[in-house]
Amino acid sequence: MISIFDQLESFTADQLDAAIAQLPPQRREQALKFKHEQGRKENVLAYRLLCNVLEEEYGMMEQPVFEYNEHGKPFIASHPEIHFNLSHCKRAVACIVSSKGRVGIDVECTDRYREGVARYVLNDEEFERVVKSADRDVEFAKYWTQKEALVKMLGTGITDDLKSILSTHADVQMHTVVCREKGYVYSWCEK
Repeated sequence: MISIFDQLESFTADQLDAAIAQLPPQRREQALKFKHEQGRKENVLAYRLLCNVLEEEYGMMEQPVFEYNEHGKPFIASHPEIHFNLSHCKRAVACIVSSKGRVGIDVECTDRYREGVARYVLNDEEFERVVKSADRDVEFAKYWTQKEALVKMLGTGITDDLKSILSTHADVQMHTVVCREKGYVYSWCEK
C-alpha cells in the first residue's frame, strides 16, 4: 500500500511538538536531529504515515521500532516480514508497505534539475531525454525518484552504477506519478 501526504503546510508547529512528544524514543531522537522545523515535520509525518498504514492494513496499534541492516536500511524489529520504505521532501511525504516482497519509494520536488547532477546519475540516453524535454525539472525528477526508489528497495546502499541501475534491474516493477500542481514526483518499485 502506498500513502502520500502533501499538505505539510497544514501541520502546525504546535501539532509538530505534540507529535514529537508521542514518538518512541528512537524515532524522537531521529526527528530532533533535524535542525529546522521543516525537516522535523517531514520526518514525523512520514513516520505517522507508516503507523497509519500498519494500523489499517495489519492491525498494528503499537508504534514500530526499527532495526537496521548492515547498509542502514530500516526494518520493523517485531515484524521483519513487513517491508516498508519512507521518503520525504518539502512538498510531500510518502510511505509504501508490503508483506509480499521488498519495496522502495522516493518523492522529490520538481525543481531539482542541475546539469552536473544529471550528468553524474543519468546515462546518455536518459540525459538526452531530460535535456530535450519540455520540462527538464519533471523529467529529471522522474529518473531521480526511480533510481532512488530502486536503491532503497535493494537496501544495499549505492553499490550499483546509478547510470545503469534501471536497466540492470529491469525485472523490478517501477511506477511513477507526477503531481505538477503540487510540484513533486514520486516513484515506487516492488519485487
